[in-house]
Amino acid sequence: MIRLNPFKAWRPPAEIAAKVACVPYDVVNTAEARALAAGNAQSFMHVIRPDIDLADEVDHYADVVYETAATALKTFQKDGTLALDATPSIYLYRQEATLLGKQVSQTGVVASCHIEDYANNLIKKHERTRKDKEDDRTRHVLDLNCNAEPVFFLHRDRADIAALVKKDSAGAPLYDFVAPDGVRHTVWKVSDAAAYVKAFGQLPAVYVADGHHRTASAARAGAERRAKNPKHTGNEEYNWFMTVLFPASELTILPYHRVVFDLNGLSAQEFLMKLKHIGALTPTSNPDPPSPGSFCVYVGRSQGWYRVVLPESSINRKDPIGSLDYVLLSERVLGPMLGITDLRTDKRIDFVGGIRGAKELERRVDSGECKAAFCMHPVTIEQLMSVADAGEIMPPKSTWFEPKLRSGLLVRMLD
Repeated sequence: MIRLNPFKAWRPPAEIAAKVACVPYDVVNTAEARALAAGNAQSFMHVIRPDIDLADEVDHYADVVYETAATALKTFQKDGTLALDATPSIYLYRQEATLLGKQVSQTGVVASCHIEDYANNLIKKHERTRKDKEDDRTRHVLDLNCNAEPVFFLHRDRADIAALVKKDSAGAPLYDFVAPDGVRHTVWKVSDAAAYVKAFGQLPAVYVADGHHRTASAARAGAERRAKNPKHTGNEEYNWFMTVLFPASELTILPYHRVVFDLNGLSAQEFLMKLKHIGALTPTSNPDPPSPGSFCVYVGRSQGWYRVVLPESSINRKDPIGSLDYVLLSERVLGPMLGITDLRTDKRIDFVGGIRGAKELERRVDSGECKAAFCMHPVTIEQLMSVADAGEIMPPKSTWFEPKLRSGLLVRMLD
């Protein structure tokens, strides 16, 4: 069963929380991160993206990068940008946003999870990690001696957890602000941490939603600290790492669209003709696929959008991986028609997060940058959990969770 633990958070005073909070490290590049933090010495971006304070030619994995991050964190702790709570606590974190015209609200429990639950697959994953990114975040944890950003987990709904959250979120919040992107962020401290520990202890598993590299890095960092401590008892803070655990029913997965830079020698018309052999191909004014087992394709303004609906009889819905639209697209289109067989390494394909919408796909094709775009149906939460339960791995770039967590509101030290 899942172990949960309260922790002493370093967090900003309420009056500057909106100024400190920033987007996660991995959703922006250096230029974008630098622009977001411009003129704001208290932005937590200085801790999670220290490259913004270094010259562009500096290697992103150089010693000075981690030294700069550690210095920024220590400065924030000394100058009051972050202050330490008096007692270990569990927190609630709510996000409210409008996503593609739909109002969404999700409230998660912020607490520590145990690295052994990850090692024993009670914390289930659905993506592979890249060694270079994992190495980077592991060193970031160890050099700063902290979990600077929480990992985004999900769990199957439980009435007892929902009741606790409803009660504690009715009180006065620690923070309540609207970020520049329009997302409202609200944080509370819970009244009885032990009640949450008990309730989550009834869950047989939780699932990594967003943050596979941060999860793997936290587990690695904890294991390294164990190995270097001859007096290790198992009770040390480095055995735990910071997470936000959301109920599955409240979460929104957006699609991850695909664009290709060439059609493998085919003309646009020839490519469309080939698509007719795998499913029903019809022109459409709506680029959003209506259901799983379908996708929409765009090859230029003159052709417009087409919808492809695969024969349901050709899809094995009992196969958690083989029935995913991203796998069906790869096996029936990208591989045999376009010669793209390795999505991790092939430079002829790129990925566009669903938050950007169909207009971004049209722009990239109409500009001549790409030759075709595929608008995908999102993976469902049930599909994600089924894949993880089966011990399988999804194709790269299969899920895009929104809204993104803000970093800097709660920071957890390893000791």
